Amino acid sequence: MKRWMSAVATVGLVAGGLTLSGPAMAGGGRPGTEELNRWAADTWRSLDAMTDEQTGLPADNVTGDLETPGDYTSPTNIGGYLWSTVTARDLGIISDDDARDRLSTTLDTLAGLERNDASGMFYNWYSPTTGEKLTTWPDSGDAVHPFLSTVDNGWLAAALRVVREAEPDLAHEADALYDSMDFGSFFDPEGAAGLPAGTNRGGFWDAAPPDCSVEAPMYNGSGETAFYTCHHYDTTVSESRIATYLGIANGQIPATALYGTHRTMPPGCDWAWQEQLPQGEYRTYDGVEVWEGSYQYDGMSFVPSWGGSMFESLMPDLLVPETRWGPKSWKLNHPITVAVQKQHGLDEAGYGYWGFSPASDPFGGYAEYGVDVAGMRSDGYTSDAEKTDVDIDRPGCATGTNPAPEFGDGVVTPHAAFLALPYDRKGALRNHEGIETELGAYGPGGVYDAVAVKSGTIAERYLSLDQSMIMAAIGNELTKDTLKDYFVDREMEHRLRPAMKQQVFGSSWGAGNGHHG
Repeated sequence: MKRWMSAVATVGLVAGGLTLSGPAMAGGGRPGTEELNRWAADTWRSLDAMTDEQTGLPADNVTGDLETPGDYTSPTNIGGYLWSTVTARDLGIISDDDARDRLSTTLDTLAGLERNDASGMFYNWYSPTTGEKLTTWPDSGDAVHPFLSTVDNGWLAAALRVVREAEPDLAHEADALYDSMDFGSFFDPEGAAGLPAGTNRGGFWDAAPPDCSVEAPMYNGSGETAFYTCHHYDTTVSESRIATYLGIANGQIPATALYGTHRTMPPGCDWAWQEQLPQGEYRTYDGVEVWEGSYQYDGMSFVPSWGGSMFESLMPDLLVPETRWGPKSWKLNHPITVAVQKQHGLDEAGYGYWGFSPASDPFGGYAEYGVDVAGMRSDGYTSDAEKTDVDIDRPGCATGTNPAPEFGDGVVTPHAAFLALPYDRKGALRNHEGIETELGAYGPGGVYDAVAVKSGTIAERYLSLDQSMIMAAIGNELTKDTLKDYFVDREMEHRLRPAMKQQVFGSSWGAGNGHHG
């Protein structure tokens, strides 16, 4: 029996899952609270099943029966497990002692993992059972070229911030790891072409990879050479902004990094390859001129992500108080993003369900899902198994080839709608009740990773990343954003909040009736 059962005094077992009772019930008596607690407890079951008890490292995934975990893990997976452990404790799913033991085991293993000495950053793939850095893929034997990922290190560092506040007995260990991670190593002060300020590269290798790379002295001034990705993280609405926030909070990169990314691509026919021609205006922040563009959907204006998926937009919002610190930007954009996804799933495509993000493919492997017209990428993430591409007019530049398609077998990814809980609790609850009871996409570790709603085909497995997003979203909803309280300190607020506060996105509800909140 797994260690989470040590909290059995506060958890009652029932057929089909867990029912929390007494002190374990979090969130009061609001409608849906009992369901949210049950979903969290079952979701934790999957995270527990994919975590090695000796190393405290979670596998990237586990089969739907919780019997076979994967044989690789990443910094994001490890970070998600850390904040999920804190959440499980705060919801009463596991005991304080169990949580402390788990966190301590993981931190001890992290301290011994091989890293890049010049940056303190972690490599992207390790064995969850031994902690060894992977140089070959376990399943195929193909070579792995060890990579230092900006966004993956961002999520691990973010989780270390949570641990140091949530478990004071482990603050010293968490701080030692966190303080050694230098996000200045990813930040290119010259920025991406056509942008007015510096921004992060996607990451680097410490030896030349076979594909495209840029050899340069490491940006943090260490004197070491790095082989950087040829691309930058140059879009604002991206999960990669977590690394930007941390770099600013640590004083390792300037706050103007918030202005070195595209809200949309610039206007005009030279950029007509993007999904829509944006509307907007130029604004100046701290001497930096920014194109504050936006896209349109059903009368709503919003700042799009690259692919049109929910987690690009809302994953950082799990830890960063974006709606409080960005009253004229994220406070507007987040609920509209949710409304666009919901409107697409329920009305435009007629799936009956909504929530689209990269996840397991119900038909095998992994796939990117999103609302195509709501992403900048012209061949963006699609919402159905047929990969139906939407191509609308760019007035004065190009005529759309497929402006009003018929959509096929829509693939809903449940973690995406859990991210919507702060903005449409009733809608998210209704969506997941249907996924569980009508579509049957629910197993011993909670809701399965994805389901094609027309055919009923289910991806019967659990991904560590997606399950940890569900845990964080439910935990925040039931504890009034405790994870954000752990994550933020005065230094972060002092350095980051003023820069976020002055941003003005072109987001608005407009005259359409897309507001379902």
